[in-house]
Amino acid sequence: MLAVAMDNLPLEEYLVEQVFQTRGDRFDALRNFYPNMREDDWELAVAGQRVQIIKKSGMNSGVLEFGTEIVHSSDSSLFAVLGASPGASTAVWIMLHMLENSFGDQVADDWATKITEMIPSYGGDLKTDAKLVHRVRADTAEVLGLVNI
Repeated sequence: MLAVAMDNLPLEEYLVEQVFQTRGDRFDALRNFYPNMREDDWELAVAGQRVQIIKKSGMNSGVLEFGTEIVHSSDSSLFAVLGASPGASTAVWIMLHMLENSFGDQVADDWATKITEMIPSYGGDLKTDAKLVHRVRADTAEVLGLVNI
């Protein structure tokens, strides 16, 4: 951990600054995104603590990594989620990854239709398929009552 600490001093400084922010500091940061905010309209809540993963490295004793990582047994009968923010932003991806690794044949043969019904972009690539992006955005806008742009 000390070797990782020496290689990541700017990150550590940032993380320590975040932990020791005052209420005023946090509202000042919010004003960068919402200049007309009123402090009385907001309630600060502790949402959790930032976590990083330290992995073994051939060059150093460890490398600091971000994000969420899924690890599993060799037969994929046991999974664990490690790292930062295994919440709403990653929950669906994590569950799909676990299903595909544990029940690959069933996902491909029997479950793909139902998964695609629940997640219309499943099996597609939103980075390269513009038609899929437009369809998903239109469907999402309709469900949420938003104007589709």
